[in-house]
Amino acid sequence: MNAYQPHAAEHTFVLFDVLRAHEQLAELPAMAEHADTALLTQVIEEAGKFVGEVVAPLNREGDEVGAQWRNGAVTMPPGFRDAYQAFWQAGWPSLASATEDGGQGLPCVLEAVLHEMLNAANHGWTMAPGLLHGAYECIRHHGSDALKARYLDKLASGEWLATMCLTEPHAGSDLGLASTRALPLPDGHYALSGTKIFISGGDHDLSDNIVHLVLARLPDAPPGPKGLSLFVVPKFEADGSRSAVHCERIEEKMGLHGSPTCVMRFDAARAAIIGEPGKGLNAMFVMMNSARLLVGLQGVGLLDAAWQKASAYAQERRQMRAPGTSSKVGEADLIALHPAMQRILGTQRAWIDAGRVIAYRTALELDIQKHHPDAARRDAAARWCSLVTPVLKSAWTEQAFSGASACLQVFGGHGYVREWGIEQHVRDARVSMIYEGTNEIQAIDLLVRKTLPDGAASLRALLAELAEDSADPRARAALERFEHFVRHAVVAATTPQGTASVDRPYWLADDFLRALALLLMAWAWSRIAAAESGGKPSAGAAFWRWVWPEFEMRMTLMDNTLAEA
Repeated sequence: MNAYQPHAAEHTFVLFDVLRAHEQLAELPAMAEHADTALLTQVIEEAGKFVGEVVAPLNREGDEVGAQWRNGAVTMPPGFRDAYQAFWQAGWPSLASATEDGGQGLPCVLEAVLHEMLNAANHGWTMAPGLLHGAYECIRHHGSDALKARYLDKLASGEWLATMCLTEPHAGSDLGLASTRALPLPDGHYALSGTKIFISGGDHDLSDNIVHLVLARLPDAPPGPKGLSLFVVPKFEADGSRSAVHCERIEEKMGLHGSPTCVMRFDAARAAIIGEPGKGLNAMFVMMNSARLLVGLQGVGLLDAAWQKASAYAQERRQMRAPGTSSKVGEADLIALHPAMQRILGTQRAWIDAGRVIAYRTALELDIQKHHPDAARRDAAARWCSLVTPVLKSAWTEQAFSGASACLQVFGGHGYVREWGIEQHVRDARVSMIYEGTNEIQAIDLLVRKTLPDGAASLRALLAELAEDSADPRARAALERFEHFVRHAVVAATTPQGTASVDRPYWLADDFLRALALLLMAWAWSRIAAAESGGKPSAGAAFWRWVWPEFEMRMTLMDNTLAEA
């Protein structure tokens, strides 16, 4: 069926009408020259053309042919390499990279818009450049001058691609169990040995080199996460010789067939350390935090792609008489007129539009955190990114999967066969709930690591900001209610002086994150409603009617959890 198509006007509406991004960028000395709406709009429109004309048409064949492994090398699906070569040569990976590294120095929020489009168009292909900016930032902030000279311009431009090698067969999310070893060599380098699994893009033919960032242990390193250091291992050395890193196989996955998920073996591969010994996670988290935002954008984009297919089908398919219509006897109505279909489609649209506001606001806060002259404003931006990123990653990837499944339902039996393409979105979306820390880990991170240690002071400040910024009285009332609940119930019951058992926050975490996601949606929809004019069609009514009641359910579940002995 029809491939996903970006609609630039939807993205610019959120950026300029809802978020007033150009006004906020104008306050940043490093970004002021880029705060022109005409310039930003042109970039978004050209990105949409590239994504729609070059990347999206490859999605179906990429899924059906898939990445192919043979004799230790991976060949990508037809058209993938040509599309990637055109992508980096056109400058798309370098949007937000620093100009001194060969980048364009544009706002991070433009990169967010681009990656939402790319993930919607072709999730498998987009996995390859998805880690580029994180790897670039990691080496830029923690690498030696020699590493910067060797890698920064190649990563900034996208000429070379990168991986993040964390997981091992016995160590998934518990990185402290990692056992890959790095032995010092006389020349200051290291011989790195071990096996890493689930490595996206571990091998491929898209770029002429691949830069692997690898967590490993030095011989005298203590056990646990504090003993990990970060290393860089290129596929090809500076002299052109092949490094001792091998792709043993690629995984046979439920979906995402166009992206090779590799088992990588390092056989005393020559490596250079990034940052200080034992500080590997500090350096790696620069990359992981970038990746978590992009995974949240995967959720928004994949849900939009599924909605586009289902909405188009609902406007073509006729079945039965819809309640309240004036069709002639014997005529069938478009299924778009049936209340059940309106509920399915309206619910997903409400999630897409609100998620786009929240994701772009998060990317905009990254620009503010990096460039704003006022320290207090930078701190507020850091607070937003810290608290909202796990919510965006978790809630929107969960909705991408459940929402794509709901969109499949619009097709009836046709949705379960490959002809219409909707089943691919269901399969492809499922993995985003696992990437970069499972959604359950994101919930624990939000509540246990980012809310409770300061007595919820940071979260309460965020809730107060959202309430003040919300034009809808329903949103303000809910935000104030949640703040009161956090202050008087959650914190009181989970501090050392509280009466709850030590594991109570962990039982509470998933509902807590989901409730906060719904509050962020309420704020986003109040902003959208304030920006809309002239009777512009809106999914705001769908949000308050069909999505918002879940907030009461989550609050009840949390009350019950806290009340348990």
